[in-house]
Amino acid sequence: MKLRVAPAAQTSDSIAIVWEKPMLAEQVEEYQIFLNGKEAVRVKDTDYTFENLEPDTEYSFRVRAVVKPGIVIPESNLVKGRTKPVPQVFSVRDYGAAGDGITMDTEAIQKTIDACCDGGMVYLPKGIYKSGALFLKSRMTLFVEEGATLLGSEDPEDYPLISYLYEGYVRRCHASLISSGMDGAFCTDITIAGKGTINGSGNHLLRAELDGGKGRRGNLICLQNTDNIYMKDITVRQSPFWCVHMIYCSHISMNRITIHTKYDENGNIYGHIFNGDGFDPDSCRDVCLFHSYISSQDDCIAVKSGRDAEGRAVGIPSEDIRITNCRFKSGFGVAMGSEMAGGIRNVLVQDCVFEDSFSIASVKAPRGRGAFIENVLYDNCSLINRDRTISSTIWFKGAVYVDCYYGEKEYDHQEERPIDEGTPVIQDIHFRNLTIDTEEGHAIYMAGLPESPLRNITFEHIRGIGQNGLFAQSVEGLSLKDVQVSAREGDDMRFKNVKGVAICE
Repeated sequence: MKLRVAPAAQTSDSIAIVWEKPMLAEQVEEYQIFLNGKEAVRVKDTDYTFENLEPDTEYSFRVRAVVKPGIVIPESNLVKGRTKPVPQVFSVRDYGAAGDGITMDTEAIQKTIDACCDGGMVYLPKGIYKSGALFLKSRMTLFVEEGATLLGSEDPEDYPLISYLYEGYVRRCHASLISSGMDGAFCTDITIAGKGTINGSGNHLLRAELDGGKGRRGNLICLQNTDNIYMKDITVRQSPFWCVHMIYCSHISMNRITIHTKYDENGNIYGHIFNGDGFDPDSCRDVCLFHSYISSQDDCIAVKSGRDAEGRAVGIPSEDIRITNCRFKSGFGVAMGSEMAGGIRNVLVQDCVFEDSFSIASVKAPRGRGAFIENVLYDNCSLINRDRTISSTIWFKGAVYVDCYYGEKEYDHQEERPIDEGTPVIQDIHFRNLTIDTEEGHAIYMAGLPESPLRNITFEHIRGIGQNGLFAQSVEGLSLKDVQVSAREGDDMRFKNVKGVAICE
């Protein structure tokens, strides 16, 4: 069991640790966690956040699996982590913020950010702080207290135009409510925490930004060129576009985050929001998201890395990403692509629950994108979808789909085109221990290209039922071990141009 402190996951009184499941994970009843050599707690998950620690203090951690008699699993490695010093606090009230939900507090909050010292904390006490675009800097914490709301302005003029990635291309966009690392600047060590809320007013702002016609829609939070990012306990909702977008960032942890891009505080659907992804790591490395909840209008999570020739020229992959012990509601689950021209590799989605989400997994890379999606594992996840308002389309094929014709209205599955730099490669994609019950789309859908078939796709211990069953086309090396899939309509399983099928009970 490999144990580590989650990337950047330290505050002055907390440290979060994560570990890998052992080889005999099915034999594990729970995990013992040792703090400074003494057992501190037992858990069933593969992460834990220690709270109420002493500031500026080093701690050691070790994990041991509790297993059935006769089973031996070596304990984890020993790791050490240090809490941060107590930060100097800079309250936005001291810099003139009203917090009454009416007064524009942009200038006061930005003044507080600018005044914040290295390692300091910008503090939003209880209240509603209405603001336009804010720009964070290195080595700071933005702390939104429980009962406090950072509320985005509904006026596009409060969000200046800047250049960054919009659906994979560099475009002039409205600034996000919270940004870092823009215009080529590099930032490090940014924490966004607290049990308060960041609300982007996206339902109205989206329409105003589109009607204004000056630039593309902004995100709610967009962190770019930033290393060591920690988001903890915060609730973010109602973005005019993607909710949390990270571009060219590394060493990221998102711990107990709540993201709403489809429903308001009372469970009512936002009227205007579309393309409302929850979290999009874009050409990012070393990402851990755990114990979080995302209710999305579009992809709950979409791992991306630029688009077409522009993305290939940058050539920065998204890699080493871990998504564990999360809940997802509505939307389209955890996606790889479709903007993936820099490549995507080494992604784990594990121990997650999907409720009325159209899909658990979508791996999508149409012609023109190039690069690769490889070494991806979805493990121990379940989906029950009773939402029939979203049906199978050219974009969305099923609960699990791997699709090289994503978004194409008309195509010939037998048409083989010359291989070039825009030909995508999808290989080594694995699905294990999944339960699927959906009333829309296929339980499992796979469609590679004749010139670039899907390679080494494995399914193990799968129970699934869909409107349609399993469909596979243009695949080389398909392994089905203990797979039981049925269709409410049509065939349980269909294969076209599939080479090297291994089916085992």
